[in-house]
Amino acid sequence: MIAFLPVKKQEVSASTAAEPVVVRKENGVAWIKINRPEVLNAINAEVLRKLRASVEDAESDPSVRCLVLTGEGRAFSAGADVRALQRRHRHAETSYMEHLTRETNPLISKLRSMPKPVISMINGVAAGMGMSLALAADIKIMADDAKFVEAFAKVGLIPDAGATFLMASSFGISKAMELALTGEGMSAKEAEGLGAVNKVVARAQLEMETRSLAEKLARGPMGLGLAKRAMNKASVTDLDTALDYEAHVQEIVAASEDFEEGVNAFNEKREAKFKGR
Repeated sequence: MIAFLPVKKQEVSASTAAEPVVVRKENGVAWIKINRPEVLNAINAEVLRKLRASVEDAESDPSVRCLVLTGEGRAFSAGADVRALQRRHRHAETSYMEHLTRETNPLISKLRSMPKPVISMINGVAAGMGMSLALAADIKIMADDAKFVEAFAKVGLIPDAGATFLMASSFGISKAMELALTGEGMSAKEAEGLGAVNKVVARAQLEMETRSLAEKLARGPMGLGLAKRAMNKASVTDLDTALDYEAHVQEIVAASEDFEEGVNAFNEKREAKFKGR
């Protein structure tokens, strides 16, 4: 929820005219980028609103079949803009609880629940809420010089924006507890070793690797998004509930055009051409 990395004065630009969130749609992929590099892509209320609107738009756009989240410049996101949040809290514009429940949490929940694959392209430090955004994605591709930072303890707060759940499920409870209580960071190599990210690549190869995977997923059947939902549900429930949900979802995808195309392609020994419906 909070930006933990100090921003040097010379890094703060007087230019605020640029859109704080930039969206580009191509080849079935929506690229959603936080665009505040002068403050390491710190997330304020405007960024939150635009991120949520961009994600919801991508979810409803039938031409988009995969999303990529990333940041401009040398950071994925340093977390929430704490100065702006403190001003809003002190002026009684919003409480911390209202900020989380009304603005932050719905975005994290949407990324996990939307029936389309989401990739986080972690191009630099991901701290606080930035770390939660990165971990909320279905697939994480990380630059070899990027890192995770969860330093709430250093400013007297607890992890939020889903961090308690996302860290425990990504790193294991022992490592998550260590990060939460000490405020220490984690390198890309260590994150990969724990299975928290899918791939670590050289920074120069990051966008190419991400694009290749995103466009591959965008060519996949509609069942990918429902498989995502089933996997997320199974991770927090019991086997019998997972079995019931799988049967429910399978009934949906079995009636899709993509299933028919997949069977025809298999029988005809050719590559399937899915349409996402």
